[in-house]
Amino acid sequence: MAWFLAITAFLSIAIVIALLYRPLGDYMAWVFTSQKHWRIERMIYRLAGVHPERQQSWRVYLVSILAFSVAGFVLLFLMLRFQNLLPYSLGMPPMSLDLAFNTVASFVANTNWQSYSPEQTVGYVAQMAGLAVQNFVSAAVSMAVAVALIRGIASRGGRSGLGNFWVDLVRANLRILLPISLVAAVFLLAGGVIQNFAGFTDIQTVTGATQTIPGGPVASQEAIKMLGTNGGGFYNANSAHPFENPTPWTNMLQTLLLLLIPFTMPRMLGTMVGDQRAGYALLLTMAVLFVLIYVPLTAFEFAGSGTAPELAGGAMEGKEQRFGIVGSTLFATATTGTTGGAVNSMHGSYTAFGGLMLMFDMMLGEVAPGGAGSGIYTLLVLMVIAVFLTALLLGRSPVYLGKRLGVREMKIVSIAILVMPTLAIGGMAVGFAIPSVKDEIISSMGNDGSHGLSEVFYAFVSAAINNGSAFAGLSANTPLLNIVLGVVILLGRFIPIVLVMALAGSLSVQRKAESTLELPLHRPQFVALLVFLIVFIAVPMFIPILLVGPLAEGFMR
Repeated sequence: MAWFLAITAFLSIAIVIALLYRPLGDYMAWVFTSQKHWRIERMIYRLAGVHPERQQSWRVYLVSILAFSVAGFVLLFLMLRFQNLLPYSLGMPPMSLDLAFNTVASFVANTNWQSYSPEQTVGYVAQMAGLAVQNFVSAAVSMAVAVALIRGIASRGGRSGLGNFWVDLVRANLRILLPISLVAAVFLLAGGVIQNFAGFTDIQTVTGATQTIPGGPVASQEAIKMLGTNGGGFYNANSAHPFENPTPWTNMLQTLLLLLIPFTMPRMLGTMVGDQRAGYALLLTMAVLFVLIYVPLTAFEFAGSGTAPELAGGAMEGKEQRFGIVGSTLFATATTGTTGGAVNSMHGSYTAFGGLMLMFDMMLGEVAPGGAGSGIYTLLVLMVIAVFLTALLLGRSPVYLGKRLGVREMKIVSIAILVMPTLAIGGMAVGFAIPSVKDEIISSMGNDGSHGLSEVFYAFVSAAINNGSAFAGLSANTPLLNIVLGVVILLGRFIPIVLVMALAGSLSVQRKAESTLELPLHRPQFVALLVFLIVFIAVPMFIPILLVGPLAEGFMR
């Protein structure tokens, strides 16, 4: 019966995505290729001084991304530092310098790592005009980068440019993220997610104690939090809180929102490059990787050892009774497989091997299916490597969708795949090497031994890959940890973007070349090779830490 529920839950999400795959994917392709601008868009361009018809080279496109992100960083930082002066601040004091830096870095980088308890730290205006706005625009930036790379692949050569970042940014928000979020927010409201400005309410419990219940405009933020694969919760309990995620069906809706854009972007790619087989190959790769995490994760949680798990029918520690094991593992697979980072259960309370699977999901590079935009551009980077290796095996010229993959392209992607492990392992090593930081890390650990090491390792991987979820148990709100993790988050966001834009620029100037590969790149054999390559690249680099972390904990029990 348990596995019947697990399969049914998975198929429920899969069927809805399958039904939306073509219309939403084609719609997104139309959004980013249409020559017509809406009237409101033209007004925005006029106010911003943007020339929407002007094409940008990859360098100009990249500078626009960085300039926009820096401006957003400064504005949000000032808002959090002076939130006590804003209306509806609820008496919240300004954020400290280190916490404000960490929070701004996290939200601008589409990570939404939260070192603080939101309902006790941030007022309503800072939530809505600051954090929620970044939920929209940071997701739109990721989508714009993905579109620029696809344009580079689809181009016929020359120097016509990769589009216009400001146009892509506005369209991603106005035509995709905002309308879907509005519909999703209505459904969440119908499901019991709150939306008010009630502030704090003191109630009398049945035992006679007083409890303070916070309200807030939750549904509007919850929708874009999930759709944009952001993950920052309105409450500290995130999607485990009954005000954010009240029922099993709202839990399924939130899981669907997390996966919707990443899983339909391959259709957008296929439409834009004129070859749907390429899109299906990426879609199948994403789906296979998702299943490879979801099935063993669920199995490990069902098979939790001990008297309590056996009586409960599985490892229920840290999980909501409303969602059960299946609702928790499906959500956890989605949130660690995207840049979502939202949680509806405590990942640190999963079994040792269950926690290991969540780490694996992030270590894959978040391509199962990855974030809104970041998933497909990361997968395309790995596709370049797979095509190059396939060509070497066959003794042919490496060509992908009419673009030759030479030394320059391989240098770019080789650096790109090293960014996340270097930041995660290197950041953790630097943290333990600096005595003051090491002392803060050790004092912040909620557990000793292997589990405590897993908490720290999970935090650095989550920051480096821009996921934002936590293993729990690690109290990361300390001055030095806030700064170190914030720097890792920023580097993990913008170094890959720089490399992806350089790759897009390199591909865009090439003339179309015919493929001489004997193995069609849309066949199951190539998908199997790509899946193997992703696992092979991701896992070995982390084996030493995993051996003394979750693996040691799992085998000791």
